[in-house]
Amino acid sequence: MKYQYIVFDIDGTLIDTEYAVLHSLQDLVRELSGREIPLSDLTFALGITGEDALKRLDIKDIPHANIMELWDKNMRKYTDSMMAFDGITELLTYLSERGCEMGIVTSRTREEFEQDACMSAISGFFKTIICADDTQQHKPKGAPLLKCMELSGTDCGKVLYVGDSVYDGMCAESAGTDFALAVWGSHRTDIKADYYLQKPDDLMDIIF
Repeated sequence: MKYQYIVFDIDGTLIDTEYAVLHSLQDLVRELSGREIPLSDLTFALGITGEDALKRLDIKDIPHANIMELWDKNMRKYTDSMMAFDGITELLTYLSERGCEMGIVTSRTREEFEQDACMSAISGFFKTIICADDTQQHKPKGAPLLKCMELSGTDCGKVLYVGDSVYDGMCAESAGTDFALAVWGSHRTDIKADYYLQKPDDLMDIIF
């Protein structure tokens, strides 16, 4: 195998959460400020931590913990829209059967990760899971991916990070690993990457 360890982002890579994230954030802004922001102006929130997204929105005078709680409440209204992308379960099963070790590096908190029914169905495939509260620095810094490699005992030259955002690509570059862009989730090809994957099973051609 070309890579010893495959590390995945979650949102926009394993799980399709775009509809839920954007609509719940739009609801949040409307409730807190009365502003009606088009969904197209909120796409910056995809692939970054919730805290970073709130900083960009510059919502003041309300503790971030309270805002995050409200955002989580709004997200639950859209739970039915969240699901694994087509082909993901089959890909993970194939990689596992071929002896490929896998991990996760996500901007979700551990609580957000553990509450997701979609992830609970596939979490058994992953050896190491790094969430936002596991490191002081977050994507686009390399710290989360470096932490994953530290815990898994893997060298950066044998790791491939698969994600959907420019933050994921910058994280991989900072950590010294190769990066594969999940085009099926990002819908973009202008993000710097070593590989551009149109669909999940394209990953198999890279690894084997």
